Amino acid sequence: MGACGSCNTCGDSLARGCANSSVFNWLEGISMHEKNKETAVEVRFKQDRKEFYINPDNIVLKKGDIVAVEGSPGHDIGVVSLTGELVMLQMKRKKVNFKKEKPKKIYRIAKTSDITKWEKAIALEKETLEKAKILVKEHNLEMKLSNVEYQGDNTKATFYYTAEKRVDFRELIKSLSKEFMIRVEMRQIGARQEAAKLGGIGSCGRELCCSTWMSEFSSVSTSAARYQQLSINPQKISGQCGRLKCCLNFELDGYLDALSHFPKTKTILKTKKDKAKFLKMDIFKKKLWYSYLADPFSAIELTLDSAKTIIKLNEEGKQPEKLEDFVLEEKIKVKDFENVVGQDNISRFDNKSKKKKKPKRKFKNKRHKKQ
Repeated sequence: MGACGSCNTCGDSLARGCANSSVFNWLEGISMHEKNKETAVEVRFKQDRKEFYINPDNIVLKKGDIVAVEGSPGHDIGVVSLTGELVMLQMKRKKVNFKKEKPKKIYRIAKTSDITKWEKAIALEKETLEKAKILVKEHNLEMKLSNVEYQGDNTKATFYYTAEKRVDFRELIKSLSKEFMIRVEMRQIGARQEAAKLGGIGSCGRELCCSTWMSEFSSVSTSAARYQQLSINPQKISGQCGRLKCCLNFELDGYLDALSHFPKTKTILKTKKDKAKFLKMDIFKKKLWYSYLADPFSAIELTLDSAKTIIKLNEEGKQPEKLEDFVLEEKIKVKDFENVVGQDNISRFDNKSKKKKKPKRKFKNKRHKKQ
């Protein structure tokens, strides 16, 4: 079983993670250093779960190969997602150190028997999850099972769950082991990880970033929304997971760079007429609005350069007459409507004159009428 062809990142549809983009190996083809002869390989399992393994036998591996790796216990089946020098950089970025922790090994390229057993294990996951949810209700546990992943040798199953409080699931593990006759591991995940595993459609109309290309989650704060002049409305700035949208961080650096050229919002503009305080700004048009303290309902529009000029005059101890002197009058050009055909009169469709209906002709000669 080779690469799927569409994304070239998995062995086949059984990789259970084609939606997640792999890291582009921009160091592919570059020879390893002598100190890294015993190469490390990144292996992807169900959906977004990835782990690093050592290749002690120097098996020739490429992206998309299905391999049998060391499990705990037994062995697991995964898909090679990254090889070469870039793996070491990924390990450094994720703070994985093989010297401090014992690395797991890659046994071999998966045989036909390994893949057959793997297929049977994957086929059990849906039914197992449904039965496990029933057992959770029977034990009255405040937890939500979101996913289950069988190990490649069909001897172990990992259940992923979310919970707001600490849960005592010792009796649940006994029930699960007895029901499915396997070794059970419970792993708690956050709301963002749950959304990444389940997937969905965001408010933008596209598939969730966390379930497609994002490999890690950075913290998002409400200040990111404030810097972008967004209203702090939980319904609008929250994602499917109920947390702040990850995309609030995507353009944050651009906004911070633009805001560095704007004066501080606490700055008061002093004029002979009155002092003025900041109201709002338009970052893209480079405009600011100020209102006089005596007239809080006034909104005077200034350009960024005009605001900086007034601030500079205030720093020199000077005060302009009033803010209105810095307002630029924009000449609005009224353009006549012109459609694609070149006709500029939109009232041409109006039926101004109604045509009089012609009276029906009456036959003067009665002989023409039908008897």
